[in-house]
Amino acid sequence: MAASFVASGPSGVAIRTRLKHLAPDDEKVLRLVGAHLGSLASKDLRARCRDGLEHSTETWAGRKRELTPLSSSRWAGAITKASHDQWALARRCQLTQIQNLEAGIRTIEHRLSQPVGQKGTKQAPGGYRSRREWHAKSRRLRVLQDRLATAQADREAGLTHVVRGGKQLARTRHHLAEAGLTESEWRRGWEAERWFCQADGESSKRYGNETIRISPDGKVSIKLPRPLAHLANTSHGRYVLACRVTFAHRGTEWADRVAANRAIAYRIHLDTGRDRWYLTASWQTPPTPSLPIEAALAHGVLGVDMNADHLSAWRLDAHGNPTGSPRRFFYDLTGTAQHRDAQIRHALTRLLHWAHTCGVKAIAVEDLDFTAEKTREKHGRRKRFRQLISGMPTGKLRARLASMADAMGIVVIAVDPAYTSKWGAQHWQKPLTTTTRKITRHDAAAVAIGRRAHGHSIRRRTTPPPQHRSDAVGHRTVQADQRVPEREETRPRIPGPRTRSVRPGRGANAGNQNAQHRSGRSAEHGFWQQDSLPLSP
Repeated sequence: MAASFVASGPSGVAIRTRLKHLAPDDEKVLRLVGAHLGSLASKDLRARCRDGLEHSTETWAGRKRELTPLSSSRWAGAITKASHDQWALARRCQLTQIQNLEAGIRTIEHRLSQPVGQKGTKQAPGGYRSRREWHAKSRRLRVLQDRLATAQADREAGLTHVVRGGKQLARTRHHLAEAGLTESEWRRGWEAERWFCQADGESSKRYGNETIRISPDGKVSIKLPRPLAHLANTSHGRYVLACRVTFAHRGTEWADRVAANRAIAYRIHLDTGRDRWYLTASWQTPPTPSLPIEAALAHGVLGVDMNADHLSAWRLDAHGNPTGSPRRFFYDLTGTAQHRDAQIRHALTRLLHWAHTCGVKAIAVEDLDFTAEKTREKHGRRKRFRQLISGMPTGKLRARLASMADAMGIVVIAVDPAYTSKWGAQHWQKPLTTTTRKITRHDAAAVAIGRRAHGHSIRRRTTPPPQHRSDAVGHRTVQADQRVPEREETRPRIPGPRTRSVRPGRGANAGNQNAQHRSGRSAEHGFWQQDSLPLSP
């Protein structure tokens, strides 16, 4: 089992607002700027991909010098940096694809080596069910091997494949009827996604950004590229939008950075589905000093188990014992990406508010990573299970939880996810179930996660030291043998009074009046006569 650790907090902040009441000339200028810079970004990305592994600071500076006459030095720096980041992301995705192909090939080769119909074990899968399936998988093995060879050759040569605008949107062009789009609507969204209108901040400059500048009162001005400088409506080739912007979320922090001339990056983009313009501001934050795990667990912990449609949470005290009742925070992961993201934020907000109400300073979650578990070869015909795992946004939930918890002063502890659901259901589900409270295996898994964060074992009872047993170093133990049935159950309730000091009329003999010590009853005033003693043996 991997040791539990305190997850690091967020390293940056991003807030967004809407550009309302734009004038027709403002939208025209924004479209022209985005299209012009987008074409330059496409050419620069092609040049970066062409350089491959031969990229260096000299080639980077050369690309920037070529873009500067067509835009400006700051626009050229933003474009080249975005191209480099996109190439690096494609490079990481390429490595992930190679690892997934290697995992699939290993699984198929192992199952092909087993006899047909051989049953698998918990450690390794068995053979395929029929000769027909064996033959189909043998052909798929050749396909995966060819893909792996191609991907490895591309990686060794430094060749990457990047689609500006997104591969999913590019493939939608061939399935417009299924997407419910016309060709003109798709073309409009495709062009908007390929626009480029973002600029990195620079400290000690006015309001933290010289390219896209926002004053404390919300006035937005853009430094136009040189070919579009004739569209400027103010001095120094700048265009001032007619609208004013305000940030409802973290607006005070943004205002403090603007007043101190600290670096802030801005991005302007168009949402073609809603036909709205948005402005995103982002900046880096110093890392929050992480608390020691012992200090974070001093007030208890909330164990949280993530599921396909809800979060199961249970509060544990400082000793690792579950207290109170479990809570479930439901969400719906169907629909658009914005809907799913809003559902996750709402569930996490309710979870953090409950943690703040309980006075808990730590939340324990599983360090989930479904990279290997989503492969088609591992689960075979369990298509619904693979879709269920693929639909769980583990990375997004972990990042959002760390960011939102850091803002409320709550620590996130990541634990090893091995066997939490299985052992939690085995040792905690039945003991915590009562006549008025039904416990699910997910609630029991939350208890297991919280106990693992404390460093305790998931089992409820353990053997005491030999010196603490009544038989010294004998055989006696509080933990029953595994062969004893119902060894993990609670003690049965014995009917009747619990203590000797019971008032009259209570207990097992409450209905028997003769058994009560009252006046006028046979128990006290009954006729008694001693039998005669025997005189002979």
